Amino acid sequence: MRTLDEQSTQTREQDEASLPTQEDTTIVSDKNPQAVVNQEQQIRIRQQAHHHLQARQWSQAEDMFLQLLAYDAQDKDALLGIATALDEQSKFEALHNLAQHILEFTPDSAQALAFKARALQKLERLSAATIANDQALLLDTNLGLAWINRSGLQLLQGKFPEALRSSQRALELAPEDSRAWANKGVALLNFNRLSEALDAFDRSLECDEQQTFALQMKGEILCRIGRMREVVPLVQRSLALNPNNPNALMQGIQAVRALEMYDSLKELAHALLQLLPDNLFAWDNYMRGLRGLGQFEEADAALNRLLELDPGNFRFWTLKADTLYRMEHYRDAANAAERARSLEPDYPPALRIHDKALRLMYQRKGIRRQKPDDVPQL
Repeated sequence: MRTLDEQSTQTREQDEASLPTQEDTTIVSDKNPQAVVNQEQQIRIRQQAHHHLQARQWSQAEDMFLQLLAYDAQDKDALLGIATALDEQSKFEALHNLAQHILEFTPDSAQALAFKARALQKLERLSAATIANDQALLLDTNLGLAWINRSGLQLLQGKFPEALRSSQRALELAPEDSRAWANKGVALLNFNRLSEALDAFDRSLECDEQQTFALQMKGEILCRIGRMREVVPLVQRSLALNPNNPNALMQGIQAVRALEMYDSLKELAHALLQLLPDNLFAWDNYMRGLRGLGQFEEADAALNRLLELDPGNFRFWTLKADTLYRMEHYRDAANAAERARSLEPDYPPALRIHDKALRLMYQRKGIRRQKPDDVPQL
């Protein structure tokens, strides 16, 4: 049996052993302040990241959310923030991969499924997108993004009544989302409800003035109803956001050609040719811009290229004949008009140019023959 002294000694030794050493004390005292500092840093970074999202500064928001993942690789708020930034930057392959990553550890995330569906839709995998989006709506019937996706998919499938209803539901849940208004506008446009569609695209642009799709669709409606002067500033806004947007260039060409703004027509068509070197529409309008400016030699060169691309086009042959006629190349003009007549015998402009060119050609020959007789005798 142990004595009282022995027991006291053992108890004292156990107590001493349970006390933190100087080294342990240092670790504990250092760890807690650092944890507080880390937490404060995360709060600050998260606030900045969400501020960038609200300010539509997508790349900055993406960078800030990535910093949060250094603290927690499964930070759902950060991952969904990155997904939003990727979506807005049209980085759909990266968005799909990120959504798949989130679903690996949170398979019941409706938001991740909705982002996956959006990425698949933009990657033109519509069946897979529909499945993912339906799963998202099963998990959360009040998710605005999923209803935006559904209306977009229905539009692509030609289900316009359903798309209109889905876009209406999306607007109930996300009234400030420009995409919901844009989808409603497209649905209304397919019912030829132009005034309502125009209002919807205006609302889309109020939510996001950089919504290039809404700019384009509003321009399309204005072109339909002949309000070309209003199209021009819309095209300028689109091209300021993306100078290499072929749809904006084509719309701009349509507007300035109707307004006979030949300088702008030449400039926009030339820009389109840099993107689409063999595009008939671009060459046709480039040539018309040159003709409108009286630059007939350059226009003739453009017509040569057009006829290489479309040698059987009687209208182009007629324009070539007219261009050569204006350059006073009457024989060549008559030949080009004859070629147009062979393709379309009863085309009145070709007939007129042919007759005028022949008359002036023979008249010039007659003048040349008379010149020796007119020389005075010395």
